[in-house]
Amino acid sequence: MIIGVLALAVTAGIFLLLAVALLIAERYLVNYGSCLVRINEGSVEFEQDGGGTLLAALYEHKVFIPSACGGKGSCGYCKVVVLEGGGPLLPTETPYINRSEVKAGVRLACQVKIKQPMELKLPEDLLNVREFKARVSLIRELTHDIKEVNLELIEPEEIKQRPGQYVQILAPGPDGPVFRAYSISSPAYEHNKVQLVVRLVPGGIASTYIHNLKEGDEVTFTGPFGEFRLSEDPSKAVICVGGGAGMAPISNIIHTIYQTWPDRPCWLFFGCRTTKDVFYLDKFKKLAEKHPNFKVIYGLSDPLEEEEQWEGDTGFIHLSVDKRLSVELARQAFLCGPPPMIEAVTEVLKEKGLRNEDIFYDKF
Repeated sequence: MIIGVLALAVTAGIFLLLAVALLIAERYLVNYGSCLVRINEGSVEFEQDGGGTLLAALYEHKVFIPSACGGKGSCGYCKVVVLEGGGPLLPTETPYINRSEVKAGVRLACQVKIKQPMELKLPEDLLNVREFKARVSLIRELTHDIKEVNLELIEPEEIKQRPGQYVQILAPGPDGPVFRAYSISSPAYEHNKVQLVVRLVPGGIASTYIHNLKEGDEVTFTGPFGEFRLSEDPSKAVICVGGGAGMAPISNIIHTIYQTWPDRPCWLFFGCRTTKDVFYLDKFKKLAEKHPNFKVIYGLSDPLEEEEQWEGDTGFIHLSVDKRLSVELARQAFLCGPPPMIEAVTEVLKEKGLRNEDIFYDKF
């Protein structure tokens, strides 16, 4: 018995040493030379010493793509199309890439090593992403665990974003800096600031960092990212459904709408657990007074305390959506909040006649 355990331990140790030796050999002994990386038929290209990851090389050359796990292969966000030079698909990539993506050449940039010349295809939007320096100008506590953080841009001094897009905040982590995504709350017509609405996640690296920021602190972020696309047809009604920190992109969308199309129909459904989780309600009520086609419905999912007064809806917010929406208008919807809320609201909206392509969502 003891001999068997010792033999197993020795074998495991040998395999571990071999693995370490292979990593060291690849790092210091294998020389891939300088490799040309071309993006979108040469609209961007650069030379890179081989051996490192594609994600690191892209960031080094100021090509910023989404990544939330620090290159560990655990988020699946850093997808790129590799047309040539990527080598075989790795087992670490398969959980995040479906069959149609495999056929199209989609890879995780953090897992692909540069070993030969490479040809990539990226969405044009990503080539417009920039790195920004900003200064914290104002912090407001919205609830017991949500803060509004206002960032004044330093360099570049302006940002162009579509309503519903997000930025990636650079935060210090125990294993080095990490990027985390946060939706832009400030409207698209405000070009010299970025406002965030951030919920504190217990143990969260970036949310803890952001909640500890002070006015005057400097922050680095990249952006904008995101696939939300608000229709520019003013006759097309907009439905916004959110909960918690999912308010951020919704606030951006709504204020952008009423700066541009004062008479456009828009519904806001916002779910909270209790009255302590309610914020921005008074602000939206005032906006609705100016724009009669803007409807505001807040709902509480937890029972009220005896002393509490509440004039809004009660129950889960998808029930409010089901009760109050008809099936008549041409519409598009933007959903931001917890996954169960997103799934429940999506089913209701499909029953109301919305198509998949008219429903955009971010799961917070």
